[in-house]
Amino acid sequence: MKTSCTVVLSIFAGASLGAAAAAAFVPTVEAAQNAAGGHNLHTGGGRVVTIDGAAAPKRVAIIEWDSLEQAQAFYKSKAWNDLAPQRDKAIKTLRRYAVEAVK
Repeated sequence: MKTSCTVVLSIFAGASLGAAAAAAFVPTVEAAQNAAGGHNLHTGGGRVVTIDGAAAPKRVAIIEWDSLEQAQAFYKSKAWNDLAPQRDKAIKTLRRYAVEAVK
């Protein structure tokens, strides 16, 4: 049975979020994710609407990986850690979840 993993990055855009920093960060992180095997589902700029539960974040980016291990390896990698200074300027609050889908 093949499994795939979708990693959801919920990015809360706060008042102190620098628009220029965020715009510069997005292509850089997408390139690093693509190089590591992640597939961006292009949700980063789309509307997020609450159906049930707590208020939705303003932004959500969804990246699909071939395995949970591949996702975990990327978020522990030098490539991701090297982006920390840009990430800290671009994103006020970051919540990251990995969800393994079983087919």
